[in-house]
Amino acid sequence: MTHRFTRTYVAEPQHIDALGHVNNTVWVQWIQDMATAHWDTAARPEDRAAFFWVVVRHEIDYRGNVSEGESVTATTWIEGPAMGAKSLRRVEFADASGKRLVSAATTWAMLDKATGRLARVRPEVLAPFLGE
Repeated sequence: MTHRFTRTYVAEPQHIDALGHVNNTVWVQWIQDMATAHWDTAARPEDRAAFFWVVVRHEIDYRGNVSEGESVTATTWIEGPAMGAKSLRRVEFADASGKRLVSAATTWAMLDKATGRLARVRPEVLAPFLGE
């Protein structure tokens, strides 16, 4: 089973665009925030000290939106094993009724903090994210 991380976001005035709902750039920021918070919460201390992640691809499906004052529940998890220096992360946002509004598949590359170079993602680095 995959370790899932959940957080709630509330649409505030600065998140709203000219169409009256959360702007797409805000969803991207929330996706990044979810990935960072999940890493900070679940990663082993030695891995947090040695590595950092950069996004190399976002694939996002928008199926709905929320307006100012409405909330969404975001859930993220790592999907499958690492692919060299890369890892696939899923993020989904659902409204108060549980309807999925936004879903994303994001590919992240792991870098060694000391060298700034790509680092192969070893199984022990992902282990805290892949177990319950």
